[in-house]
This record gives sequence, structure tokens and C-alpha cells, in this order.
Amino acid sequence: MAETDTGRSEQAERRSESEEERLDRNLMELLQELRVASIGVQFLFAFLLVVPFQQGFLDVTDFEKRVYYVTLLLTAAAGICLMAPVARHRLRFRDQDKKWIVTSSHKYAIAGMGLLALAISGVILLISHYVYNDATAAVATAAALLGIGWVWFGAPLVRELRDDD
Repeated sequence: MAETDTGRSEQAERRSESEEERLDRNLMELLQELRVASIGVQFLFAFLLVVPFQQGFLDVTDFEKRVYYVTLLLTAAAGICLMAPVARHRLRFRDQDKKWIVTSSHKYAIAGMGLLALAISGVILLISHYVYNDATAAVATAAALLGIGWVWFGAPLVRELRDDD
């Protein structure tokens, strides 16, 4: 984002907001986005927690058990990253450290979304492999990874590159 001669971003100039107001807005937008993402992680984690206690889980292959466990760990890691901004804000907001909170939380949110994308793909791999076969599982998982990769990351990054020109 380009800065004007006042040292503020062009967006801040258009909005007539101070740096503090911009940080407040960015933090509130981030926390609102995380509310949506965290619900997805919670549902996925709950699903994964009950899977091994189902009768059919005894019939899964060693490959499926490994996929299950890696997916469980990816989901836990996604949850940790997506909840990090809330914990950081709660622990640091009284110290007027909002710039660090917003900057570091932004990074954790992106990491959390990447881990969530892998976890969703892992669930698709697990279920596809259990219900169908290797080929179907590979195609479904690749399609999920490509779809999520494009919608969540690819399209926004392409737009950013195009806007930078």
C-alpha cells in the first residue's frame, strides 16, 4: 500500500482515519473473519474426534489411520493459529500494542487458513479413500486442494499482483 506525503496510506487518507483508527478497524475486521473460520475448525475437529469411536473405524487401513491422524493434527494446528489473534489481543490490548497484535495476528490467520485448507483436503482424502478407491481419493483430494488454493489464496494474490502494476 502506497503512502502519501503525510506518511499515511492512501486508504487511510480516503477514509480520513488516523493510524490508531485504522488499526482498530483492521483488528475488528480480522476478529470478525476469524469468528467465521473458527466455526469451521470447530465442526471439523468435532467430526474428527468422534470418528475413531465409530464401529467402522476398526476396518480402516493403516494408510487411512495415518491420514486421519495427520488431519486431526492439521485441524488442531489450524485452530491454534486461528485462535492466536484472540489470545494475543486479550493479553496485549491494555499495553497499547495494537500494531503488533494486528500484524502478527494477520500472519497467524493466514497460516491457520492454510492449515485448515490442508485439513479439509485430508478429510476428503480419508472419506474418499474409505468409500471409493485410490484413484477417486486422489482426484477428489487434488480437486479440493486446487479449488481451495485458488479461491482462498490464488485469486487474491493474482489480483494483488495485477493491482501492483
